Amino acid sequence: MTDEISGYLERITYRNEENGFTIARLKANGHPDPVTIAGNMICPTVGEILKIQGQWTKHPEYGRQFKIKSYKSAVPSTLSGIEKYLGSGLIKGIGPVMAKRIVEKFGEKTLDIIQHDIHQLANVPGIGKSRVATIKEAWDAQKEIRELMLFLQSHKISSGYAAKIFKQYGQRSIEVLKEDPFCLATDIFGIGFTTADNIAEKIGFPKHSEKRVQAGLFYILNQLANTHGHLYFPYEALIEKAQEILNVPRDIIVETLGLVYFNKKIVIEDLNQSFEQLTANNKAVYLTKYHFCETQTALLFKQLLSSIKSINTIDANKALSWIQERLSIRLSEGQTTAVKCAIQNKIMVITGGPGTGKTTIINAIIKIFNTSGAKILLAAPTGLAAKRMSKTCDHNARTIHRLLEFSFQKPGFQKNKENPLKCDLLIVDEASMIDAVLMHHLLKAIPYNATFLLVGDVNQLPSVGPGNMLKDIIASKTVPVVRLDRIFRQAQASQIIVNAHKINRGDIPLFKSSDRNTDFYMIEKQDPQEAADLIVKLVKHNIPDRFGFDSVDQIQVLTPMHKGMAGTENLNKELQKALNPQNQGIMIGQRKYMVSDKVMQIRNNYEKEVFNGDIGRITEINNMDQKVIIQFENREISYNFTELDEIILAYAITVHKSQGSEYPAIVIPLLTQHYIMLQRNLIYTAITRARKLVVVAGNKKALAIGVKNNKAQKRYTYLEKRLSDM
Repeated sequence: MTDEISGYLERITYRNEENGFTIARLKANGHPDPVTIAGNMICPTVGEILKIQGQWTKHPEYGRQFKIKSYKSAVPSTLSGIEKYLGSGLIKGIGPVMAKRIVEKFGEKTLDIIQHDIHQLANVPGIGKSRVATIKEAWDAQKEIRELMLFLQSHKISSGYAAKIFKQYGQRSIEVLKEDPFCLATDIFGIGFTTADNIAEKIGFPKHSEKRVQAGLFYILNQLANTHGHLYFPYEALIEKAQEILNVPRDIIVETLGLVYFNKKIVIEDLNQSFEQLTANNKAVYLTKYHFCETQTALLFKQLLSSIKSINTIDANKALSWIQERLSIRLSEGQTTAVKCAIQNKIMVITGGPGTGKTTIINAIIKIFNTSGAKILLAAPTGLAAKRMSKTCDHNARTIHRLLEFSFQKPGFQKNKENPLKCDLLIVDEASMIDAVLMHHLLKAIPYNATFLLVGDVNQLPSVGPGNMLKDIIASKTVPVVRLDRIFRQAQASQIIVNAHKINRGDIPLFKSSDRNTDFYMIEKQDPQEAADLIVKLVKHNIPDRFGFDSVDQIQVLTPMHKGMAGTENLNKELQKALNPQNQGIMIGQRKYMVSDKVMQIRNNYEKEVFNGDIGRITEINNMDQKVIIQFENREISYNFTELDEIILAYAITVHKSQGSEYPAIVIPLLTQHYIMLQRNLIYTAITRARKLVVVAGNKKALAIGVKNNKAQKRYTYLEKRLSDM
């Protein structure tokens, strides 16, 4: 039996943007108190008049509510309804205060004026021409989005994608969806191939469609690059994976691979049979951009190595005597070798763990080259790493992106082969973080006569992006490599440094639980829920009370995984409740954002100059303008609500996302449920992010599994061979 109720929407209490499920309060005709309604709705707006078909149900926790089967909506006709409707956040540029002024000015004609003669709004106090333009754009977009939502709903597709799709394609949205829904996967962040494929199926695209198979192959190759770090993938293995995901015959996949190869969107290359990473048939499939980056990196390396140094008059022995006297130190054998190599070679690598004297070497090299009048540049992959380098080296360092002068307007890196960097010496720290694309752009911009010094820790996790550049360069044996493994006396006092080196050797770290002066602790917990509860307690109370660290700005939780009770998703929810307890905020999909939240950017946004891994704090949420202001370092960046899928809570982050950063204190959950991610380089990377304190919450079995597992996932790259064949 179907019932019907009608009234105006008074309040939205919950909204899932992914599937449109809404819980709201309806001021229903004939009911003295507001009624709870629940079901899928298209862009519900406070003040909207609704006629709803459905049935009454009793929720075990929330009581009596009306379950929506279908509904019709209309704009409100009463003055209070119109005011609520306009002030609900529906229209960017109109908040509750402005809605009241507009309704006072135009009364019952308000909506008609906005629809047909919107320029009259300029007569309302506080509304100028620019705000009228903003309101008009938002009003028009709202109508278009509703049409798009109806189209999506008619095909049983989540209306939560409408805002993203409309932002990308505007009035062409429905036309684009009908022609090629697979372009959503490449054009719109947050809509992957699986979602696009689901949409295409509901619209009626056949499974064997050429567009579908092409899009599927690009999706697989991009996933292999972005998730697993591969620059190429073996031909036969790619076909097997494509058959599994796309569920189409082999001959269709082979034919499509031939077509995209002919169109130069991929490269299929026969690689040297002796190279261990390849399958029997020896064919490798690259996305064209990654093949170009890898081959050009090898070529640029060769050109740089074979060119004459601009600074070639330094006597290495005299320089070493001078710098030791100047710094009042005696360099170790490894440090002496590193300084000599930098003076005598065009390219070199220095690799070593914490406390092994890398900073001393860099400072010595800078001072020696300075005396010869050299132009010196310092860089690092992340803002925090560059800031740390500037401080420890007393010399300005920039991120690689800023060094290469990335411009969104032009677009691209402005420093390149035609407009190279002006330097005689370039030193790049945290080199293990440099992926294939960034290394290619960096090498393009280095002048042929410059000395290039790569500093990093090859035992850390490889770059988040595809490639394994530092490891491949070292393995190629084409440039001098100085490996530092001696821990200096002052560093031996830190259990963090001592244990990091133990882990790197495959030894279980020591825990001095009875020593209140130690900087390395483990608190044993077997149960994931108990570990999660402990982490919240440690971050909120125990560590701040005992060590004086700020819960949000100085303590960072690093976890191996996203899922599970001790993964980032659950820990962020619990830490947000504990550290930022307030009700005011906005819900975007399943995520809640509030002022003062600690957040992280999860993709490179060149327009905003904010990059993957940057951490900031929310300083303002403006519902009227539908904007969120986030402070990163000393810069405030504005985000539209529709852009917040680039932002996640960052009270807890994955170890991978922590690369290049340092924190005063870290808390690491290590549990057997993390088994799939427990690897030596992951634990080593996590430990070495801490400057003053490490607390492991978990069990020794999980720690032992990770420390003993030195089989890091192999990345399919061919740079080592390309370099060694030069």
